[in-house]
Amino acid sequence: METLRPVRRTLLRDTAYEAIRDAIVRGNIPPGAPVRDADLAERLGLSRAPVRDALSRLSGEGLVESKPQSYTRVTRLVPRDVRDAAAVVRAMQELAARTAVPLLTDPDITAMREANDGFRDATRRGDVADALRADDRLHDVLVTACGNRAVAATVERYTPLIRRLEWRRFGTASAAHGSAELHDRLIEACAGRDADAAARVTAEIWRALEELADEPPAGPSDERGADPSAETCDERGAGQAAETL
Repeated sequence: METLRPVRRTLLRDTAYEAIRDAIVRGNIPPGAPVRDADLAERLGLSRAPVRDALSRLSGEGLVESKPQSYTRVTRLVPRDVRDAAAVVRAMQELAARTAVPLLTDPDITAMREANDGFRDATRRGDVADALRADDRLHDVLVTACGNRAVAATVERYTPLIRRLEWRRFGTASAAHGSAELHDRLIEACAGRDADAAARVTAEIWRALEELADEPPAGPSDERGADPSAETCDERGAGQAAETL
């Protein structure tokens, strides 16, 4: 009996949240697409309650917007909103780096190096999902080590809003290579226990995302108001969105 341990139970609303969030971030459910709890619940094999909870959470994070008795849809990729979110995340990541560096252990540095190795490997394979997971692991070392729950909560709150930009950015070899080099500089600053240098490199990493938000959108559906059919999408649009999950 000593080998038996409690099994971690994942809340259904968290499962629904992660699945829908990832589909939105990857662009599988595109900006402006309608999302309906009944369609998503059927696709995910869940009841409507956890899906509704997930959509409510995504609305709070700026990935979904609703108008009562009218529509629920994926928000468009609005440059100003993404830039604002990236600025907030940058400030939190800078604070995390400055606070965490004096507290880092050798295993922490090793974990950062391994995460960046994984990032490089994923980008070489063109696996953006793996690249973003590795990027998360690297930065999470600092967020965790700083021990500031408000920083961690703020990063978690605003990061999904900029994920769509990160997905597009890491999809290009040159941008991914540049990110890996910045990671190298960050790791070396952390290894040298230079908190000021780590904060400067962190700011450089996240400022690049702010600048990316100012680039022209990839298509008309990325701009608010550019897709005149967004509010009149029919059941076919909802079905296509559900099929991507």
